[in-house]
Amino acid sequence: MRLLAALLITPLLFGEVFLVGTYTGKGSTGIYPYYFDAKTGAITSMGLPTNTPSPSFLAVHPSGKFLYAVNEEGKGSVSAFSIAQGSRALRPLNELPSEGRGPCHITVDHTGRVVIIANYDSGSVVSYLVASDGSLDHRVSLMQHQGAGPDLKRQTGPHAHSVYVSPDNKFVYVADLGLDRIYRYALDATTATLNATAPAYFSVKPGFGPRHIAFSKDQRFAYVINEMASKITVMRLSATGTLTEVSNVSTLPAEFKGESTTAEIELSPSGRFLYASNRGLDSIAVFAVSPEGGLKLLQNMPTGGATPRHFALTPDGGHLIAANQNGNNMSVFTVDQKTGLLTDTKKRTALSSPVCILFLK
Repeated sequence: MRLLAALLITPLLFGEVFLVGTYTGKGSTGIYPYYFDAKTGAITSMGLPTNTPSPSFLAVHPSGKFLYAVNEEGKGSVSAFSIAQGSRALRPLNELPSEGRGPCHITVDHTGRVVIIANYDSGSVVSYLVASDGSLDHRVSLMQHQGAGPDLKRQTGPHAHSVYVSPDNKFVYVADLGLDRIYRYALDATTATLNATAPAYFSVKPGFGPRHIAFSKDQRFAYVINEMASKITVMRLSATGTLTEVSNVSTLPAEFKGESTTAEIELSPSGRFLYASNRGLDSIAVFAVSPEGGLKLLQNMPTGGATPRHFALTPDGGHLIAANQNGNNMSVFTVDQKTGLLTDTKKRTALSSPVCILFLK
C-alpha cells in the first residue's frame, strides 16, 4: 500500500501524468494512465486502464477535472469522465451517441461549456453542451458536410478529421480530408451552438487531404498537416478568422521514394519549432519556424516503431513521446530546446495500438 500511495503522490510533486487512448480488441481495453519522469525519461504505469471501446482521441476540460473521449467502435459515441485530483483515476460520468460514423477527434472549448467532435466516416461535426458536473448534457448542433474530392479511393465523400477552437473562442475550425477544406463555424459557447460563416470554408490544394491543425502562439498562422500529400500548408490567420494559403512544405526527405502519410502536428511551447509525424517513413519531422511563419525542415527522426499515429510534447517541451500504433509501443525522445532537434532515448513502453497521448494539467 505504501508503494501504491507513493506512486499516486509522486507525479503531483515531481513528474507528469499522461493518458493514452487506444484501439481496443487487439490486446488493449481502453484508456491507460502513465507517469513520465523527465529526469530519467522513464514511463511508469499508474495502474489498470479505464475500460471503454476504442477511445481514439482524448480531450481534457480546462479545469483539469474532466476528460472526454470519442469511441470509434460500432455506431460511435462520446464519453465523459471525472478525473480524481489525487490519483488521476477516471470515473465514468455518461456516454452519448456521436450521431455519425467513425468519431475520430474531440475538443473542448476554452470556457469548458462545449464539447465538439468530428465524425470521419460520415463527414459531420457535432457539438454538445457540458453540464455543471462535467457530464455531457445533450447534443446541440450537427453540421453535415457535402461533396467529394479528386481522389476516387479516399475522397468519395466528406471526411471530417479534426476539430479546433480558435484562441479567442469565436470559431471552430474543421479539417475535412475528403473535401480538401478547412471549414469554419461560429461558436456560441453559451448554448454550444455552431453556425455557418461566410465564407464557410477555406481550401487546400486538391488531393492533399487535410487532417490536423496547429495554431501559432501569436495567432497569426495555422499549420495544416495534409495526410495524403505529406505536406504542411502554412496559412495566414487574420483577425477576423479567415485563412489564406502562404506555402506548402513536404514532411519527407527529398530522397524518400516509398509510400507515407502524415498524422499529428504540434508546435513547441516556444513556437520556434514544429513537429509532424510520418506513417510509412515512420518518423517525426522537425521544422524551424521563422518569425514570419515559414518552415525549414531540420530533421526526420525514426520513431522506433511502425505508424506513429500520434505524439505529444511534454508540457515543458523537453521531451516528445510518440505513439506507434502498429508498432504497439511508445518511444521517448529528448528535445534540444535551442535547436529543436530530437534524440532517441531508446526507451520503449509496450502497449497495444496506442493512438492518442494526452498530458493532464
